[in-house]
Amino acid sequence: MINSSPAAGILDRLSKASSAEDFFSLLGVDYDPKIVNVARLHILKRMGQYFAKEQFAGVAEPEIRARCKAMLEQAYADFVASSPIDQRVFKVLKDAVADTKKAAAFVPLSELK
Repeated sequence: MINSSPAAGILDRLSKASSAEDFFSLLGVDYDPKIVNVARLHILKRMGQYFAKEQFAGVAEPEIRARCKAMLEQAYADFVASSPIDQRVFKVLKDAVADTKKAAAFVPLSELK
């Protein structure tokens, strides 16, 4: 668990989190450990994608906390509803799909010896 002053802002506290469980605890989001054990990195990556779209300048701390909580809840819900393979948040999984869509090379029988 994070050993941080209660006065520290939520963004500072999240930046010091060392596990997915820390994120859930800090933001007060309930979760099923079975889902987090399978998709922890995917959930945090997805939360990061949502986070990148946010602007927090001039926003009050309670609103920042609420928005961060909503982002984690949505990221978690994405992986409750479908698998990491279905969501494909990591490049390696996206590339695996892209490779299967490439046309297979055709080799005519006459060229086989």
